[in-house]
Amino acid sequence: MTSDTAHREEPLSLPKRRLERPAAVALTPAAEARVAALMERAPEGTLGLKLSTPRRGCSGLAYSVDYVTEAKPFDERIDTPAGPFFIDAASVLYLIGSTMDWQEDDFTAGFVFANPNAKGACGCGESFTV
Repeated sequence: MTSDTAHREEPLSLPKRRLERPAAVALTPAAEARVAALMERAPEGTLGLKLSTPRRGCSGLAYSVDYVTEAKPFDERIDTPAGPFFIDAASVLYLIGSTMDWQEDDFTAGFVFANPNAKGACGCGESFTV
């Protein structure tokens, strides 16, 4: 007589693989070119640029892009041809699925955001609400 334990096979061990997830924000080629231009003349010690959504404006949140000198542990990092682009950890949930573009015309120039999470914006377009 054989016991049931003698015929049991070890569970199949599959290799663990990490699925890459898309970045929270997609940068258009124009935005990447602007990031590159900013990094070319960045202050010494600059690691990259960082997007955040501070509380500001009449709708509640605004987009802010600044130079950074250190990476924070929970910030999302997007590697661009010009160097790292970070998204503030507290802002990621407001920005998932967004596209960041650089647009300029005769009178204005700036980053423009297509954010599917924004439920409204102020009249001047400087702030948004989720």
